[in-house]
Amino acid sequence: MDLFYVFLFVGLVLFTVLIHFRSGAEELIPASAQTDVDELKRFRAFRSNYLLVFCLMMAGDWLQGPYIYALYEHYGYTVGDIGHFFIMGFGSSLVFGTVVGALADIIGRRNASLTYVATYCLSCVTKHSSRYWVLMLGRMLGGVSTSLLFSVFESWLVAEHNRRGFPEALLADTFSKSVFLGAGLVAILSGLAGNVLVEDLRLGPVAPFDAAIVVMLMGGALVMVTWPENYGDPNSRRSLISQLALGMEAIRTDPRIALLGAMQSMFEASMYTFVFLWTPALSPNGEKIPHGLVFSCFMTACMAGSAATSILIRRNSPQKYMGLMYCASALTLGVPLFFHMERREPGFGGSSLVDNGAGGISISGKLQLLAFCGFEACIGIFWPSMMALRARYVPEELRSTIINIFRVPLNLFVCVVLYKVSHFPLSVMFGVCVGMLLGCMFCQSHLNSLTLDEKQGLPVTQASSGEPIKCSGAAVGRASAIRAATYHAERAS
Repeated sequence: MDLFYVFLFVGLVLFTVLIHFRSGAEELIPASAQTDVDELKRFRAFRSNYLLVFCLMMAGDWLQGPYIYALYEHYGYTVGDIGHFFIMGFGSSLVFGTVVGALADIIGRRNASLTYVATYCLSCVTKHSSRYWVLMLGRMLGGVSTSLLFSVFESWLVAEHNRRGFPEALLADTFSKSVFLGAGLVAILSGLAGNVLVEDLRLGPVAPFDAAIVVMLMGGALVMVTWPENYGDPNSRRSLISQLALGMEAIRTDPRIALLGAMQSMFEASMYTFVFLWTPALSPNGEKIPHGLVFSCFMTACMAGSAATSILIRRNSPQKYMGLMYCASALTLGVPLFFHMERREPGFGGSSLVDNGAGGISISGKLQLLAFCGFEACIGIFWPSMMALRARYVPEELRSTIINIFRVPLNLFVCVVLYKVSHFPLSVMFGVCVGMLLGCMFCQSHLNSLTLDEKQGLPVTQASSGEPIKCSGAAVGRASAIRAATYHAERAS
């Protein structure tokens, strides 16, 4: 194996450890909380419980990821069939994800978390069958589960954090740790565990899905025992149509929410497109590359980014550095533009799988790999920072609904990419990603211009529990806009 991969991975691990210890040297504790030892103990217990549940849920997702394609291939399906399975997953998230997101705000985030466990476990059960429509059903359930995973747990956390009266600044630190553990460390450990089950114990390609069921059931048991229920607005029992209409009205009336949603959709669309493009970018002529080690490099870089966020967010509001992060993301995904200008065609130039004997790649491939690790670090910064911004600006009673509304254009774009990805040169696809990331930078600049009064008097809004909480930078007049939107939505239903 090319030693470049080893040196890169070791370097990333050392850098991540350094950043992590630096970020943990002094815990983020607001001055108002420093004298209340009991409150800090309660917060740490609350945070540990949430992180344990979130990591178990993420482990259930990560255990499946590396083996979905291999399982379909094991059952004898063609590349075209496998593409249809993936389109079903994203299409299901597009169609049903918005509905289940709105239902989460109505029926309760705890119930929605348990629904995630049920739907994803059923999706894993379908992997025991090789029948086409059974696997299609599994992908549909998986799409619904993904929408729940990336909305209801965050929504429950924000509502419960505010209900218990913990300082707002501590919320961003919890987000950072959840990304560091759930999207970094757990991903690497899950990949290793899956490899042991399939390669070492030879339990077959379905084994990681069975392990995912066990892990998610453990997380579901913790939710049932330790999590209280919370709702978007416990005093208003809206219909599903009213909830969706209210979410759309909030987006229309508050430009801050619209801008955050646009950044969420464009950045995640670039991220999912990158998932499909990095392999052909690094091995355009079919060179063998160690996918497992490259994946570990990516996840370690993501962990470094999330650890760095803990430091950044203590010194500045996310609004001050997110623009630079989007710029850096665009630069990293712009690197492949210099190396992939030709149209890709199957068998072009007579190239087949190149057995270089060592998993080596060219100088251009190494430069791109370094750039891709930089992009993964930006992803590690993006997630906790975007969560913190949503906690600040998105109304509590509509949080899960709005998050999933903005997943609609994301899933639509990914479905188009899956269907047309082989029709364009890699440079075009990466160029589209760069354009969306530059669009994120523009949206962030516009959001900053709308919130120049952030350092002035902070408006007071009502938490779901009815207690006043400070929401720094929250939109002035947002409460009246939401009340108006509620009125119109209720009349519409």
